[in-house]
Amino acid sequence: MPTSAPTPTPAPVPTHTTVGIIGAGPAGLLLSRLLHNAGIDCVVLESRDRAYIEQRQRAGILEQSTVDVLRSAGAGERMDREGLPHEGIELRYDRRSHRIDFPSLTGGRRVMVYAQTEMVKDLVALQLADGAPLFFESEVTKIEGVGGIGRIGGADGSGGTHDMKAPTLNPTLTPTIHYHHQDRGPTTLTCDYIVGCDGFHGVARNAIPAELRRTYERTYPYSWLGILAQAPPVYDELIYAHSSCGFALASMRSPTVSRLYLQVPNGTDPAEWPDARIWDELDARLATDADPGWKLERGPVVAKSVLPMRSWVVEPMRYGRLLLAGDAAHIVPPTGAKGLNLAVADVVVLARALVQRHVTGSTELLDAYSETCLRRVWRAEHFSYAMTELLHTDPAHSAFETRLQLSQLDRIAHSRHAAAELAENYTGLPIAPPSP
Repeated sequence: MPTSAPTPTPAPVPTHTTVGIIGAGPAGLLLSRLLHNAGIDCVVLESRDRAYIEQRQRAGILEQSTVDVLRSAGAGERMDREGLPHEGIELRYDRRSHRIDFPSLTGGRRVMVYAQTEMVKDLVALQLADGAPLFFESEVTKIEGVGGIGRIGGADGSGGTHDMKAPTLNPTLTPTIHYHHQDRGPTTLTCDYIVGCDGFHGVARNAIPAELRRTYERTYPYSWLGILAQAPPVYDELIYAHSSCGFALASMRSPTVSRLYLQVPNGTDPAEWPDARIWDELDARLATDADPGWKLERGPVVAKSVLPMRSWVVEPMRYGRLLLAGDAAHIVPPTGAKGLNLAVADVVVLARALVQRHVTGSTELLDAYSETCLRRVWRAEHFSYAMTELLHTDPAHSAFETRLQLSQLDRIAHSRHAAAELAENYTGLPIAPPSP
């Protein structure tokens, strides 16, 4: 008589790990992959289920450095097969068009169109196959035991990027993550280090005492109405358009799926924009005099949402044994395609620091983590801010300010130096630039 196969024994739930990672977005998953490849144990806790994180529509442009990191981490196979390499972008303004050629301006660098959802799917599959433990539906409720002795900011207590003073770690504290799993209930995980990759609304950042945090923020007076459409792009590269009616962006997710955006007033209800109105407005804002018959290929709109625009940074990105990465520490408006790429840069710097600590015992790179990342973060914040201010129609703009925008766009079109500055920032600055 045949016997049934034995029920597999569930994997043991770790109670301690070297690095506890909160959040299974691109930052948390990539950090886990880098640490696992280096032989450092870690655990990833994610409050949502797998289906949710694999379906979130987010960024789709990967810098050259991000592409290189994914390849070296063993997560680039499908990206290289299905991603769309892009060697430039097109600027449209004053009903004219100009292309920025990245390789000729940056020594061969380019970008890759590959949706964040696909990157997350790749990293989740690798993690579940042979990576570190990953627990979905595990909501972190509290972090404790991460603090240090002494001041963490600069000499004035500002928390700025200059003269950062890492506190002496308190040896009597044990970094602990308290979380609630849907099946196991309340659970704790002790760690040597905790990394908050849990986004703007996560709990990690608030574990840094309020008196030691400095927040810098700008909210823009407009939003983006974004659609995902089953329509083949009729353009080969992204189109950034400045028009008297507002900004428009023509992007893509694949040869058959378009991702398109319109500048709209804050508080816009997507229901106010039926599909036909969106397509008509996109055609109007993307129009040029050189090709008046040019139109987008229309198709079914499968997703529609409004995205507010914000620039936001918290300093420092480290407090004792707690380190922040990605949207937990900074947010950029999407105009410069920097958000996902900044998160990748953070975790690359952090992985290098944790590997140094693991191999040599030195905390030199960990002590410099916040300052190293913030130097690059602020350059990306500036680029994203400048692109946003350059291309959007501010309701408070005068005709004078609009003419300044057009003048700068014209300079980019006719000055190799100005075009190179845009191209170098867009394709990505070095992940860990030397100290000034």
